[in-house]
Amino acid sequence: MIEVDLIRKPDWLHVSLPVGDNYERVKREVRTLQLHTVCQEAACPNLAECWGVGTATIMILGDVCTRGCRFCNVKTGTQHGNVDWLEPLRVAQAVRELGWRYLVLTAVDRDDLADGGALIFANTVRAIHEHADGARVEILSGDFRGDLRALDIVMDAQPDVFAHNMETVRRLTPLVRDRRAGYDQSLKVLDHAKRRAPQRYTKTSIMLGLGEHDEEVVRAMEDARSVGVDIFTMGQYLRPTKQHLPVREYVTPQRFAELGALARSKGFHQVVSSPLSRSSYHAEQAFS
Repeated sequence: MIEVDLIRKPDWLHVSLPVGDNYERVKREVRTLQLHTVCQEAACPNLAECWGVGTATIMILGDVCTRGCRFCNVKTGTQHGNVDWLEPLRVAQAVRELGWRYLVLTAVDRDDLADGGALIFANTVRAIHEHADGARVEILSGDFRGDLRALDIVMDAQPDVFAHNMETVRRLTPLVRDRRAGYDQSLKVLDHAKRRAPQRYTKTSIMLGLGEHDEEVVRAMEDARSVGVDIFTMGQYLRPTKQHLPVREYVTPQRFAELGALARSKGFHQVVSSPLSRSSYHAEQAFS
């Protein structure tokens, strides 16, 4: 079988290289403050668009993840419990100086920490609220190994949106994600986040093109709604390197539009569905 991603990518997946004054300004600020962005670490195809309008996804707690999901380009290893406790202030400084009104805050998985990094998440949210008045914060977190006490620490900091990605359909989860993750564990985390703060949006995302079937995608939508998820996003999986899972299908923009309409019929507050969509793409539009 010929791997789909060995064939030339379709035109709808070609994007512009990042250029422009605002892009350069964001890059300088991130480098100066010693911050990491998912935009760079995960080679996001929307980097040019998002940085061009002054938004980004900041990745805290370092750039080495304790897990090894088979779709992700972030380095795998351990940081041996090391934490930079001044990082929340630097993130808040970047938000203030760059004038961001909406920030997505994510992190590598830190299974080497007792709380999975929950306290740093909470401290960063509070620092942004204190030093960047009016800025909204969306958290995109891991599953904290299913530790709901750690999740409570995060939710008590009052992020505007709590996001945790299911990543794929139930059947493919053992193939796609690290063995310490799990489909039901993700649903448990999303369910608890909504119950802890029912007035706040919860959000999840899946990738298409990994070999899933349409009925499995629909079931993932329904499972997400069953635990109160408000925002559902779908995007095309793109293979970062030859060591990662191959692309099984390039899903057409028309099919993404059809699945997006189907998701909206399930009652989500917001649905983002297109080949280049990522979990934080157009995140701020949930409040439009």
